[in-house]
Amino acid sequence: MAKALASSNRQQTMNNTPPRASASPSTLHPQPSTALMRRLERLELVTRKVFRGRMKGERRSSRKGQSVEFADFRNYTPGDDLRFIDWNLYARLDRLFLKLFLEEEDLHFYTLIDASGSMGFGQPSKLDYAKQLAAALGFIGLVRADRVKIETLGTAAQANPTFRGRQNAWRMFDYLDAIRPTETTSLATGIKNFCLRNSGRGVVVLITDLMDKQGYQAALRYLLSGRQDVYVIQTLSSEELQPELQGDLRLVDCEDADEAEITVSAPLLKRYQQTLNAFVDEAREFCTRRGMSYVLVDNQLPVETLVADYLRRRGLVR
Repeated sequence: MAKALASSNRQQTMNNTPPRASASPSTLHPQPSTALMRRLERLELVTRKVFRGRMKGERRSSRKGQSVEFADFRNYTPGDDLRFIDWNLYARLDRLFLKLFLEEEDLHFYTLIDASGSMGFGQPSKLDYAKQLAAALGFIGLVRADRVKIETLGTAAQANPTFRGRQNAWRMFDYLDAIRPTETTSLATGIKNFCLRNSGRGVVVLITDLMDKQGYQAALRYLLSGRQDVYVIQTLSSEELQPELQGDLRLVDCEDADEAEITVSAPLLKRYQQTLNAFVDEAREFCTRRGMSYVLVDNQLPVETLVADYLRRRGLVR
């Protein structure tokens, strides 16, 4: 039973009282506060991998290009652009050298949000927390002229706008606000469809509770196949991390209505905690061994702290 509690988000009912709704309406707008946006403006998204951007952006590239910031020299070869020859060096050394400059490029930043029924659990709900985090990270990308794309696991291809430029921040916030925890797509199917729709390389942040009865391993392997820079942010509610339950309960799965009757006792809660810890440790090891960054987040942790502290240490922002 502890395994079932850890692997599937459930509702509790007791003494024949009606079950709680599996997904309450969103009450928190994802838009960051004005004070937080001022702090986010000083940050930028970074990647541990080198990707070729499609448009000029505001980050340094390892490629040599045509910006105004000097990088190096190299010998002239026939066919090179004569405009970049350093004639002063030619006058001194009687040899032709080309000036190389640091090129700036943009970053394609994807946020993939799990909007299944289990994400509607908690106060605030895990989905509300995910939307606030996506809004904060997306705002950083828009300020830096990155291409920001936000999707949910079951979103149709035509409903996925790409946001670019700070002027589109309000559109992005409204798009996030409209997301509800009503999707029935499995993790594996949703991420597979996401990878098929988005072949471009970049940074992918997956925000999910990883609670899927079919498992999460196959889903995460799809992200690896795209050679993306992947961050997995497992978001759990404080009620899941430290449940305060007692007595005889009937648990109802909020996604498939599966039921189980249990008697909560200290040994059962201990087994639940052990199972949950094993589940989290397994997910962390799975991601780490495959080069993905993994972060476990309590929905009570302020988004500002998560971005400026935890994700900065993980290398996603600086």
